[in-house]
Amino acid sequence: MKRRNFIKNASLTGLGVVASSAAISCKNPSEEIIEKPAMKQTKKPTPIAICTWRFTEANATAGKALKAGKAALDAAIAGVEVEEENLKNTTVGIGGTPDREGNVTLDACVMNADGNCGSVLCVSTTKNVAALARKVMEETPHVMLAGEGAEAFAYEQGFEKENLLTDTAREAWQEWLKTSEYKPIINIENHDTIGMLTLDTNGDIAGACSTSGLSYKMKGRVGDSPIIGSGLFVDNEVGGAVATGMGEEILKTVGSFLIVELMRNGLSPQAACEEAVRRIVIKNENFMDFQVAYIALNKDGETGAYCIHEGFTMMKYQNEENEAIAVDFYHKK
Repeated sequence: MKRRNFIKNASLTGLGVVASSAAISCKNPSEEIIEKPAMKQTKKPTPIAICTWRFTEANATAGKALKAGKAALDAAIAGVEVEEENLKNTTVGIGGTPDREGNVTLDACVMNADGNCGSVLCVSTTKNVAALARKVMEETPHVMLAGEGAEAFAYEQGFEKENLLTDTAREAWQEWLKTSEYKPIINIENHDTIGMLTLDTNGDIAGACSTSGLSYKMKGRVGDSPIIGSGLFVDNEVGGAVATGMGEEILKTVGSFLIVELMRNGLSPQAACEEAVRRIVIKNENFMDFQVAYIALNKDGETGAYCIHEGFTMMKYQNEENEAIAVDFYHKK
């Protein structure tokens, strides 16, 4: 069964626009765009796994899977599943913070090295939504399934139906109802998506992204995480990027796609992440009130990360070392 290939469509239509806008807005366009060739894999790198935030065990799980020879997407999904099943994680999977009405809803997407992708939104009875997104990609003619349709498909595929609202999350929600104050807090776990990128022994890149969304969000709210091009984008000829933070702001610039296109036109992963953050802050005078962070990985195994405010951490697994990296940031106090 043929799948939609976002790479072919998106790169053909978006390359000219992104290249021209990048040349205008980058700090040193002549150095970053003109002098650097388009990304080509010049060496076979050692396997690498990177993820957003300090999800140590999740990233180690993905990295060890890569070392054992697992394909990039297999490793990425294995990694994010660690947090989807972590009852103490209030932002991903079972135990996630509910919406304003007390319902936990999960979003996720995946993208493989062939440019195929799958996504699920507003899933309320299945915790392993990254694996479910893969099933959408591989077993349906669609890219995205939502709500009851996604849940019905999950049962058909053998996923277990379960209650995602834990006693701890319910008690916290009931306490929140006393004031019902809705205000995202920078670097406090109310929007800490796990986004993961993996580079396997064949030199292929894939990614996965999974979240329970903003704490106490409006019913039906969906952020950037399950949206291909915003929360996650991979082009196996170039590299990949994932996002975390205030999804509404990431959606406005299609941030992950932007980063990959900037890398296609010669920017390093670090420079591309910095430019993507800059695109957000220059257009939003309220950037002090929210966090956005990106991580990126190219075909040569080079990585980059950048965020608006201090406090974001990236995990990197390579050569059997799993390192937490404090990420540079835009707003210097």
